[in-house]
This record gives sequence, structure tokens and C-alpha cells, in this order.
Amino acid sequence: MSWPKSRLGTVCKIEKGITGINKAIPGVYPMVVTGEARKSHHEYQFDDDAVIIPLVSSTGHGHKSLKRIHFQQGKFALGSILCAVIPKDKTLLNAEYLYRYLDLNKDNELVSRMKGMANVTLPIKEIALIEIPVPPIEEQIEFTKKYHHLENSSELLSDQFTQQLGLLKKLRQQILQDAVQGKLVPQDANDEPASTLLERIKAKKEQLIHDKKIKKEKPLPAIKSEEIPFRIPENWVWCRLKEIGKITGGGTPSMLNSAYWNGEIPWISPKDMRSEIVYDSELKVTVKGIEESTANMIPEGSLLIVGRSGILKRKLPVAINKVECAVNQDMKVVIPFNISMNRYLQLMLFGIEKMVLRDYVKFGMTVHSLKYEEFALIPIPIPPLLEQHRIVTKVDQLMNLCDKLEQTIRQNQNYARQLLQVTLKEALEPGS
Repeated sequence: MSWPKSRLGTVCKIEKGITGINKAIPGVYPMVVTGEARKSHHEYQFDDDAVIIPLVSSTGHGHKSLKRIHFQQGKFALGSILCAVIPKDKTLLNAEYLYRYLDLNKDNELVSRMKGMANVTLPIKEIALIEIPVPPIEEQIEFTKKYHHLENSSELLSDQFTQQLGLLKKLRQQILQDAVQGKLVPQDANDEPASTLLERIKAKKEQLIHDKKIKKEKPLPAIKSEEIPFRIPENWVWCRLKEIGKITGGGTPSMLNSAYWNGEIPWISPKDMRSEIVYDSELKVTVKGIEESTANMIPEGSLLIVGRSGILKRKLPVAINKVECAVNQDMKVVIPFNISMNRYLQLMLFGIEKMVLRDYVKFGMTVHSLKYEEFALIPIPIPPLLEQHRIVTKVDQLMNLCDKLEQTIRQNQNYARQLLQVTLKEALEPGS
């Protein structure tokens, strides 16, 4: 046995919205748009229970997709790129049941009917052809009640997963903070003190100045006690970031000069900083482009830092480049004088982000950026070199465990969503 089916064009009226989304005049009536949140309008178009379906693709040109459909009740306005599907006979078809059915079968019933190669749309005449099962009205209402119950249970479970991911994020940050405060691995009295390491770095810097590979600069100011955010072990030292590496930036060769582009040198910008650096970007520069612009050749093993609009929110604000490259002006670069310190320095910058780094961000109206000179003077904690290596090993071990735990949580999230979908679809079967 199966429920009788009816076409939407037969049992519903389907009407397009009349209000341009950008022309809406704020008012007392909710206005349904393609996004999840409602806008408002001073006039209403409908006064009914309705399923709202976008008539355009959610992901732009050439792609068939609908992120969401909506259920709306009462008086409301509707954007002109959406339509309202309203049951003609409420004793035959419940609007919320219709919404739940179409939402569960969105890809098969709606996305599959989208048309167009570039401007992908969902024609109203295609929506009218959709056949839906129409059980007795009592069964429809019972289904919506069951849906609410299952959805509430699923939301509680989802909240638990979200809480677990939040705690995991805090654990990652705590690992990094413990690492840069000398609390993650034990100190070894046999390690060469960090002060000796720093003296060697200073000697190497002086040699680079003597060889005219870097410029001589003014003496750096001593670190004041109020600049130190936390205590470190006795065999560690505080120093300025500029003491242990060359701080530089990047630039963009003229896009109008073809001789500067289509070369072999990766040109890295913030968009290339994802879970790891993307080196196969379409934009690659030539040696000529670097020599005749403000761009610099960045040696392998340097620290690339997102310096604008993202340092506080990007998953990868600091990365180590694996090949020689150039960077654009929205990046900062630290080239360590001792290259074997680069991984510790990366973790250190992650670890002090919330405690120190935020103090060196210039907040603008639309763009946030690291202040160049102030960034170079950031006080950083330096352990003995051997302890740095132990810290890196321990952090990597713990982060790998965190990665596996996060993977398990996200898999469980996905399983829970799939189970909800299967259970709801089974609830639509006769006699369930």
C-alpha cells in the first residue's frame, strides 16, 4: 500500500515574490529571503501558511544547489527570487507537512529540476510538476509532531557535539599555551641555556650585517616587566621577535606587465593559507617581477603570516613555506636566523595569539592588520634549542590525538544527521 500522490500545481497555488530584496523598506512584517534570517518590509504579500522555495541557485553560476527552503506563517513579504507554495485545501494538505517533505527530498525533487548552464534557476512550472504523497490529514499532522520530537532530540545531540568541539578547540589552545610557558615538557639541566643560543643568533646576525646581507638597525629597546605576560623557566629567555629573525613583507608586481607574471615562483596571498599553503596558485611571478617591485624572494623555511583581515580568525595564520616563494603586501614574513627554530616559532606564535599577538593588531573599519614595527618588537619566550625540539614533538603528538578525536566527533555528527533523515523518511511510509 502507498499513499495517493498529487502534483503541487494541482493542490497548491504557487506564486512568485514581488519585492526586490535590496529594495525592501524595513517594517513590521517579516520578509523571507534566500538566507536563513528574515528581513522585514512595510507591506505584506501573503497571509497564510506557506512553503518558500528559492528560484535561483544558492552557489552561483553554473551550479545546481539549494541550501534551504523555508516555512512561513501569517502575514509576510517575499523576495522576488523566491516563490510561495500554499495548499489550496487545508483539510487535504498541511503546509508544514509539505515543507518537511520537500525539505527531506530537496535534492531529488527541487535541485534536480533546476535549469540553465550559467544562470541556474528553478522554474515555477517545474515545481508545479512535483508529485507528493498525500496521506490522510491526520497522518500529516502526526508526522509533523513526530518530526518535531525527532528534531528536538537531534538538536540536543548536535549541541553536545558542538560543545565537544568547543572543548577540543580550547584544549588545542591550552596545549599551545602550556608549550610556550614551559609547562608541556620537563626542563633538562643538561640543555644548553637559551641565553647561549641567543648569543649565537646575535653573532650570526652581526655576520649578516657585516656581509651586507641585512641592514644594521637601531638597538632594540629592553623588554620591560609590564610587557611580559607570563613566567617562564629559568633556562629560558625573553627576546624581541626581531632579534631572532628578519622581519619583512611582500608586494605585488604590476599586473599590467606580462613579463612579471606566469613565472615559476609561487606568489602567496592570504587566500592561499588554508590547512596548508597552496603553492599551485594560478598566480606565479618571475624573477624580473620580484626584482622590479616591492616583492621579495622568501627562502624556504620562513614563517609566512597573514597580516591583514584574518590573523585572528584564520585556521592557518602562520605557516612554514616549503619552497622559495614571494608574498603579497597582506602578508608578514619572519626569516629565522636559526632555521631549526622555525617550527617552534610557528607554534609559539599560535600559542601567544590570544595572550600577546592581539595587542599588535590595528583594528580598522573593514580591515584588521598587524602593525609592522610593533609586530617586530613582540616579546617572545625562547627555550633551549633541544627543549624546543621536545616541545615540537610533544605538541605534534597531542595535536594528532586531537585531530583523531575531532574526526570521530564529526563522523558521529554526520551519522546522527543521516539517522535523522532515514528515520523521518521512514515515518512517511504508510503504516509507520
